[in-house]
Amino acid sequence: MKKSTRLFLPTTATFQALLLFGGCQTFQSEPLDLPAHADVWRAQNPSSEKVSTFAKRLADTSPDAPPFNPVNGLSLSEGEIVALVFNPELRVARLRAGVAKATAEHAGRWDDPEVSIDVLKISQSVPEPWILGSTISVTLPLSGRLGAEKARAEAAAHAELDRVAEEEWKVLKDLRNTWVSWSAQRLRLEETREVVKALESIAKSTSQLVEQGELLRTESALFTIEQTSRRAEIDRLTGEVAAQEQEIRSLMGLSPGAPLRLVSTLVAVDSAPDGEQPDKTNPTLARLRSEYEVAEGVLLREVRKQYPDLTIGPQAEEDQGQTRIGFVGAFPLPILNSNKGGIAEARAEREVARAAFETEYERIMGRLATLRARMNAMQAQRRTIDRTLVPLVDRQVADAGRLVEMGEGSSLILLESLVRSHEAKLKLIDIQLQYSQGKNDLRFLLGPTNRNTISR
Repeated sequence: MKKSTRLFLPTTATFQALLLFGGCQTFQSEPLDLPAHADVWRAQNPSSEKVSTFAKRLADTSPDAPPFNPVNGLSLSEGEIVALVFNPELRVARLRAGVAKATAEHAGRWDDPEVSIDVLKISQSVPEPWILGSTISVTLPLSGRLGAEKARAEAAAHAELDRVAEEEWKVLKDLRNTWVSWSAQRLRLEETREVVKALESIAKSTSQLVEQGELLRTESALFTIEQTSRRAEIDRLTGEVAAQEQEIRSLMGLSPGAPLRLVSTLVAVDSAPDGEQPDKTNPTLARLRSEYEVAEGVLLREVRKQYPDLTIGPQAEEDQGQTRIGFVGAFPLPILNSNKGGIAEARAEREVARAAFETEYERIMGRLATLRARMNAMQAQRRTIDRTLVPLVDRQVADAGRLVEMGEGSSLILLESLVRSHEAKLKLIDIQLQYSQGKNDLRFLLGPTNRNTISR
């Protein structure tokens, strides 16, 4: 009998060890490899298979989407698709959402069994001085906290997906604003080159008038001075165009040397109806609503924690050559702590989440009203400049030029007219840019009209 009893305890310990180490995973180091990543990054381009696949998926879900064909130049709508695929911030956001997803997949699991071994020796001289005991105990989650933790983790994973959608929408907004700003800079550059050409032509005419004694040299020199100043402006604008093109590349996740030809536009998004509201479509509100659900899940979990879980398991002991078999059980008494601190903190966090959602809604509605008022003013200003001011200054330039050629007008008036015409056209470009970016900001606050444009 003693022999079989002594075999029982080692066998039990062996079984416990198998339970303890059987499900363990191993570690494998994966060092950073920057050269390999740099090669992959430089190979990214709008014609990549990954981009084409995503564009086809969007086309299948959105029949009204424009065709994707970057070969003949990359349009803004095509650039948005590239940004959704390759933008580096979106890559990190999606990986973080994967962390939350992994947490949710393994949340709510039972606690691992607990193994305990007792070894005692009787100090007096007895035939069998050793007392050996072994226990495997399992915690039975009677409180329901594991189910609450599973629900909380799933809500947190959903909130991270909403955060990804929010980040995607922000990337699209930034890309649109940068794209139209780059397009406006190109228009400024073209307009400045045109005015330099006009100044070159007039400078030749005024030089002839100086030689004929019909114009003062000091007046003729003003055209050369203005021409030189505008050439310096061309150098500045050329640098701005190149810098903003690189910014567009960065937003799309493309390297500076990637083959790319951008198509300029000053129209970023369509106008939004005045009655459209952001309640259900704004990605930030959607994310904050999900975070409130997470806060509710945390509170439920903390409430469930105050109820006891039962710990129970078999026990074996050998004492004086005799084997005893039974079970152990334990549960806490919720009379002193009762997780009061955790519950109070979770309640406070839920109120913070509620306030974050409500105040963000207030901020969005206030911002929408401000943008709509400002855009109405810009639209009126644009009509005035486009229909009235630009034709007036163009006519003034033409009239002043004819008078100077006939020797009856002042070259200073012609120069002032050219400058005024140039400034009026630059102002029109600025108004168009501000109006387009205002519409983009308005669309950003209202949220996407079609959620299929956001990769999930």
